[in-house]
Amino acid sequence: MSTGPILSTIASAYASTIATALSFKSNPLPPFDVLFGPAYKGIALAACTALVLHTAHSIPVGFAYDRKEPKDHGEGGSLVGVPINGKKVLVLDDVMTSGTAIRHSIDLIRAAGGEVVGVVQCLDREEIGKEGGSTVKEIEAIVGEGKVKSILKMRDLIAYLEKNGGGESLAKMQEYWKRYGLHD
Repeated sequence: MSTGPILSTIASAYASTIATALSFKSNPLPPFDVLFGPAYKGIALAACTALVLHTAHSIPVGFAYDRKEPKDHGEGGSLVGVPINGKKVLVLDDVMTSGTAIRHSIDLIRAAGGEVVGVVQCLDREEIGKEGGSTVKEIEAIVGEGKVKSILKMRDLIAYLEKNGGGESLAKMQEYWKRYGLHD
């Protein structure tokens, strides 16, 4: 995510997924005030997705992010952006593995007085979580059933690569998923 075209494509995918999930008839994402992007990748994701939500979907939201190291001068603290106290917050994540990073973000937001209403991730690796079940289900136990949405699932990425010649990348993904992934 280090070029404008890549970031534009990813932010558009997040915004489209969010806009669609807000309008689901069954178990939609709840309305929210703030997008939260965990440092460091999430900072650009939150800013760019907020922009695309506004320009392409007429959904005006603020964005916030955390610092890895709290600042003790200037505005200080570990959170930057729109204040989240009393706000409904949607967390953006790139890839959820064990859920450690997302749990940390949820704790930060709650400690600052925000309410996490959902999570949208780019890739659901469909991994086994800390408790032996799905990592996504473990996070949904915290934020609400059906409130973790994904742009893409690992099985879809593997199927695409199988169809389009994924080569060495495909072999590595298949091996990884065989070891850590959920299997129906």
